[in-house]
Amino acid sequence: MPISSSSSSSFASSSASSPFSGPDPSPASGFDYDPDAGPVLVEPETRRLDGEVREAYVPPLVPPVTHGSLADLPFENAGADPGRRVLSRRDADGGWTDVTAAQFAGQVLALAKGLIAEGLTPGDRIAVMARTRYEWTLLDFAAWAAGLVTVPVHPTSSPFQTRWILQDSGAVALMTETVAQAAALGPQRDHLLGLRHLWTMEQGHVDRLAELGTTAVPDQEVAVRRGVLGPDTPATLVYTSGATGRPKGCALTHGNFLTEVDNAIELLHPVFKARTARTGEEPSTLLFLPLSHVFGRMVAVACVRAGVRLGHAPSLGTEDLLADLASFRPTFLPAIPYMLEKIHDNARATAERRGRASSFDRAAGVARRYGEAVEARQHGTGPGPSRFLKTARAFHDALVYRRVRSALGGRLRHVICGGSPLGRHLAAFYAGAGIDVHEGYGLTESTGAATVTPPQKPRLGTVGRPLPGTRVRIAADGEILLSGGQVFRGYWDPHAGGVVPATYDGWFPTGDLGRLDDDGYLTITGRKKEVLITAGGRTVAPAPLENWLRSHPLISQCMVLGDGRPYVSALITLDMEGVTHWRLMNGEHPVPAEFLVGDPDLTAVLQRAVDEANQLVSRPESIRRFTVLPVDFTERAGHLTPSMKPRRQVILRDFAREVEGLYGG
Repeated sequence: MPISSSSSSSFASSSASSPFSGPDPSPASGFDYDPDAGPVLVEPETRRLDGEVREAYVPPLVPPVTHGSLADLPFENAGADPGRRVLSRRDADGGWTDVTAAQFAGQVLALAKGLIAEGLTPGDRIAVMARTRYEWTLLDFAAWAAGLVTVPVHPTSSPFQTRWILQDSGAVALMTETVAQAAALGPQRDHLLGLRHLWTMEQGHVDRLAELGTTAVPDQEVAVRRGVLGPDTPATLVYTSGATGRPKGCALTHGNFLTEVDNAIELLHPVFKARTARTGEEPSTLLFLPLSHVFGRMVAVACVRAGVRLGHAPSLGTEDLLADLASFRPTFLPAIPYMLEKIHDNARATAERRGRASSFDRAAGVARRYGEAVEARQHGTGPGPSRFLKTARAFHDALVYRRVRSALGGRLRHVICGGSPLGRHLAAFYAGAGIDVHEGYGLTESTGAATVTPPQKPRLGTVGRPLPGTRVRIAADGEILLSGGQVFRGYWDPHAGGVVPATYDGWFPTGDLGRLDDDGYLTITGRKKEVLITAGGRTVAPAPLENWLRSHPLISQCMVLGDGRPYVSALITLDMEGVTHWRLMNGEHPVPAEFLVGDPDLTAVLQRAVDEANQLVSRPESIRRFTVLPVDFTERAGHLTPSMKPRRQVILRDFAREVEGLYGG
């Protein structure tokens, strides 16, 4: 029975009206467990308001952690199976050297003692500014073992941004990756009176700290510091990307991480625990996502927790990353939709160069239909792939799908995808090509994923169901609210004496808009602060249009406009690799982007893409005009955050003339 409308206001703002009030169910309540296949899923508990699902909850798969911390994980692994390979380091000759659980624990212990020898005390903040590399994860666990709080700094941050994070967090030490990063901070040192240590990986300071600790500090000191840590102890301050205003530090505890990864590991059993059925290979992953972001950190912690072999790829250059994938050959990958889009587009471009574009398109269509048929069977709404579809898929597997999997190392079977919506068509393509995509949604404030697509029950085009132990609520205005053990304590504010709570009655308002379907699957519809209101009063969520257009092989970035304007328009930037390929296929020479702004053939292709995107929305919400910019949005220019989100106000300022041109100014 629907809740009466008189209760809607309290429902949107308070947990008191939750149907799940009172003690949580016992861990794994509602789940049967098969140690080989993993948990057998049950449907989320849902709550309706005026006929719509407004709250969904999935019970936890594991009991909450009541003692211990992340600092214990390397030592627990070493005690349980000292010879198990838990990480791999890149060699100078391009190969990989395995690191056993015992070796990693020994390195963590030595480095933790080195940090203690340098005078760092429990609760001190140590910042790390580096790309994704082995030393980052080593330093993370060593800092925790020494009782410290780590503060990630994105390696491309400007000196002023770095100074702000160091000042706000009160960091007493900074480990940079390169000498250049340390030197760039030189002019800011007068403003960083609390920064006592500046170390550089490039100069061997990680090894020197470990050598110092080996002789200067007894092992017992680390054991004592580990012993006083608990689930409520702060583990890290992760600063949000700051799309508007200065970034804020999210205070995440050891318990936040353990709640997140323990439930994710159990839910994603085929990813983290199951051996590959055909080869018997143990799970492994190559991490290339920035460790300065919570997604990458969460994956690294989950791998150490689960004993999954973890490698690091510091370079995001296409050739470097493909080489790393080919040599490491992971069984699963954490990724963002942009990467999956480009792999698909590059595969099609390769086929087109070989004169096989139509063959690829047929194979892609078969893959999508196959993925959708499997989805329907898993949800009980269809019989599954027909005999003809199975035959067609087998035929195209050798010609197309195997090439896609080979580009990802050849052994890949799972992708954990987050950061922005992937889209139904692309998710279905990868499912049909033999790669399960577990799409998720979350924020820094939720220690990563709050929802995820469960194994064997995807709903393509959504970001899945609540992670076990998590509640998702849709407020009266459509805002997504989150509650669970992985939701952070609050924002760091040194002027207020520490952490300032950011939840109301246990619910965190995300600023994102979404909806829940009848089965508790979440779909993201936009950002609350980025909703556009046209001059005619029409409310427009730009995200669906932007995400669709960004998936086009000729488009790099897109920003939809229309706030206070008579109609909706868009700024589009070009993917020059895709455009160059398109021109070559049409017998034309590559030219710089500035010469393509008014190209009629290109404009026609982009117009068709805009027309397709407009089918997602009503006519008043559709894009009426667009303009192609001569440059791309970049983080260096300040147009994108480090997580590739557009800084809307900066873009509007820098391209004001082009914006006015769209509206006849």
